[in-house]
Amino acid sequence: MSNPLPQAIAPLPHKPIAEATMEEKKAFADSASGSSDDPKIDIDDPEKGARIKTVPAEGSIMESGEIVYRTMSWQKCCALLLCEYVCLAILAFPSAFATLGMAGGLLATFFFGLVTLYTSVTLWKYCLRHPDALHIADIGAHIFGRGNATRARIAYELTAAALCINNIMIIGLHTLTGSKIINTLAAHPTCSVGLSIAVAGICVIMTLPRKLDHVAWMGVASAASMFISILLVLIFSGIQGKHPANATEENYTITITAFAPKGTTFVQGFNAMLNIIFTWVGQCLYPSMIAELRDPREFGKALYVVTAVEFVLFSVVGITVYALTGQFAGAPAVITLKPVFKKIAFAFVFPTTVIIGVLYASVVAKYVFARLFIGSRHYNNHTVLGWVAWSSIVAVTWVIGWIIGEGVPFFGDLLSLMSALFDGWFGALFWAVAYAEVNHGQLWVGQGLNRKAQTVLNVVIFFSGLFIFGPGLYTSVQAIINSYSLGYVKSPFTCANNGL
Repeated sequence: MSNPLPQAIAPLPHKPIAEATMEEKKAFADSASGSSDDPKIDIDDPEKGARIKTVPAEGSIMESGEIVYRTMSWQKCCALLLCEYVCLAILAFPSAFATLGMAGGLLATFFFGLVTLYTSVTLWKYCLRHPDALHIADIGAHIFGRGNATRARIAYELTAAALCINNIMIIGLHTLTGSKIINTLAAHPTCSVGLSIAVAGICVIMTLPRKLDHVAWMGVASAASMFISILLVLIFSGIQGKHPANATEENYTITITAFAPKGTTFVQGFNAMLNIIFTWVGQCLYPSMIAELRDPREFGKALYVVTAVEFVLFSVVGITVYALTGQFAGAPAVITLKPVFKKIAFAFVFPTTVIIGVLYASVVAKYVFARLFIGSRHYNNHTVLGWVAWSSIVAVTWVIGWIIGEGVPFFGDLLSLMSALFDGWFGALFWAVAYAEVNHGQLWVGQGLNRKAQTVLNVVIFFSGLFIFGPGLYTSVQAIINSYSLGYVKSPFTCANNGL
C-alpha cells in the first residue's frame, strides 16, 4: 500500500508531528493547503519562521476521497461545544455552592471559567500554528517534544492514552447515568445492569457516523433537551419554595453561607471545586473539532459564544437552586424535587446523556481509526474494511466504557476523580507549556508589561494544574473510599435500583 502523505503523519503509527523536520512540516502544509499568495490565511511558525497555511484546501487528506472531513462550519462547531458543556454536570453546581458557599462558589465558577477561556484561546492559536495536528495527541507531541524525537514520541503516546482513558471514563459515566434516569422514570423496570447495556447499545448505533459534522446535528438536540431540563429544575424549585424534597429534618431552616460552612473538610471543599473544574474543562476535544472546521480561524466565534452561555447557566443554576435548597442541595439538583417534578425534569436529561457520550466516544474512535488507517484509502472512502474497522472500534470503546461505568457506580465522586486525573493536564499544564514554547526566548527579558503579566499568569496556571493533579487526586480517591465505607454506594455490577 502506497503512502500518499509526508512522513509527518505516516500511518501505523503515524510519526508525531513534533518529530518532523521543518521541511516535512512544510511538505504537509503544502499538500494540505495548496499554494496561495493570500497573506490573510498564512501565519508565522514560531519555531523557524516558516510560512504555513491555516486553512487546508481541496486535495488534502481531510478534503479528498468520498468522506470529506473538513466541512464543518463554526455554527456546527458551536453546536458541538454546547453539546459538550450543556450537560448534567451543571446540575451539580448547587451542591458545589452548598459546600463552598454562595460567594465561594461564584468565585470558583468565574475564576476557572476565565482560566479555561484563556487557555482555550492559547490552544486555538497553537492549532493554527500547527494545522497538521489532527487531535490532542499531536498537540501533546508538539508541546512537550520540541527538538527531541524521543520525547515527542513519549509525549504523543502518553497524551493519546490520557485522551482515551478520559473519554472512556466519561462515556462510562453516561451509561451509568442512562440507567439511573430510566430507573428514576420507570420505577426500576428491570436489572440496572441490563438497562446500562441497553443504553450502551443505543450509543453504539448513534456513534457510527464518522464525521463530527454529523454529530453536530445531534448536539443541537442535546443542548436543547438539557436546557429544557435545567429550566424545569429552576421552575420546579421555585414552585416548591424553600421546601426541598430531600430534607431530612421535620423542623429546619434553609441555611445559606457566603463561604464554606463550618465543619467543611479539605476533601469536601476540594471535591466541590473539582466538580466545577470538570464542567469547565473540555479542551481535549478541541483539536479534533478544529481539524474538521472548514476555516479553523473561526473557532474563536464558537468558543466565545459558548463560554458566555456557560457563565450564565453555571451561575444561575448554582445561585438559584442553592438559595432555595441551602444545605440540602445535592448532585444532581433534581434530587431536591418532589417525585413528579423530578421525573419530568430528569426525562429531558436522557437525550443529552446519550449524545454527549456519543461525542466523546467519536473522538476516541476517530483517534484510533486514524492511527490505523490514515494514509490509506480506507480512511476517507467507503470501504468494507474501513466500515467494519470503524464499527468495531466504536463497539469496543463503548464496551470498555460500560465496564468502567458499572465498576464505579457513583456520580459526584467520579466527576472529581476524572477532574483530578486529567483536567489539570488538559485544562492547565498543556497550555502553560504551549505558551512558553510559542514565546520561547521572549518570556521576560526585554519584554513589555503585557508579556510579563501573561508569563506570570501562565506560571500560576502551570502550578494550579499540578495542584489539581496532586492533592486533587488524593481528595477524590479519599472521597470514593469514604462513600463506600459509609454505605452511600451500591455494589458494582448490581441489579439493584440506582434511581434517584
